[in-house]
Amino acid sequence: MIPAALGQARRPLCLGIGGGGDVVGALATAEHCRLELGARPVLGGVSWERRPIDPQPGPRPSAEIADARPLGPAVLAAGPGTRVRSSGVRFAESRMAELLDEETVLVDVNEGPATIAAGLREAAAALRCDLVVFVDVGGDVLAHGEEPGLGSPLCDALLLAAAVRLEEESELPVLAGVFGMGCDGELTPDEVLERLAEVEAAGGLDGSLTLTDPVANRLDQAVAAIPTEASAMAVRAFRGQTGLTTIRDGRRTVDLRPIAADTYFFHPRPAIRSAARLAAAVMDAAGLEEANEALHDLGVYTELDWERDAPHTGTPSQTPQ
Repeated sequence: MIPAALGQARRPLCLGIGGGGDVVGALATAEHCRLELGARPVLGGVSWERRPIDPQPGPRPSAEIADARPLGPAVLAAGPGTRVRSSGVRFAESRMAELLDEETVLVDVNEGPATIAAGLREAAAALRCDLVVFVDVGGDVLAHGEEPGLGSPLCDALLLAAAVRLEEESELPVLAGVFGMGCDGELTPDEVLERLAEVEAAGGLDGSLTLTDPVANRLDQAVAAIPTEASAMAVRAFRGQTGLTTIRDGRRTVDLRPIAADTYFFHPRPAIRSAARLAAAVMDAAGLEEANEALHDLGVYTELDWERDAPHTGTPSQTPQ
């Protein structure tokens, strides 16, 4: 059943919240809104490319981004030419803007949830958006922190915390969602289902969407244009592939199931009160570094740690999207 807020939205802003190719996962929701509901969605993501694309650790701050239009604090409008000023590296959102022939939204996650929420509020007003949907590919946005496969919890936690602040500080409807359950090789499908059950018990679940042929075909185009393995796995699941497979050059195993073709929606506040413990931990963080330290206090090693340590250990980053 489609969430009521999504069914009513005429101009939803659909954000991929995990960095890298999560914007492709958000495209599944945006395209359903466009093709099935007649809406005019806006697509976006964050300024954090993984090491195979941008070797500098962490997300790029707004000051380092060229050919982007400010929409609010920590939020930019990106076009095909939006890139890192010093290196020319283009973001997944730049490639998506080229594919869609329209601007996308780019969130600077060096900032904390309060600043990001304020920026998204201004961006939504400027773009006349009537809903913001925060989409994670895989499901680690709902992680407790002790899951053996957890590798990239920081960006998701910051954005889900920003979603709560956005909902609390504006009248704008907000949803969150998980697309491609388990497809990033971090939380297993069973772990994600357990976390969703916690959110349901807190009164937070709010419907789902399943890929259709037209939406899957559009995702195929996006996968061809934007480096991503996790979102591509979800399309494979839709087309009938199941079972164990590997991504990240064999470093991570994906238990591919038919449910990977679905997006499961939930409300951010009940999620933070229940499963999403890491988002709760970074709610008051002033910025990325403070959020990272908050997760360290919980014993969690993050994607920022991976990227900083990889050049010294010779270990490739395990968390590109």
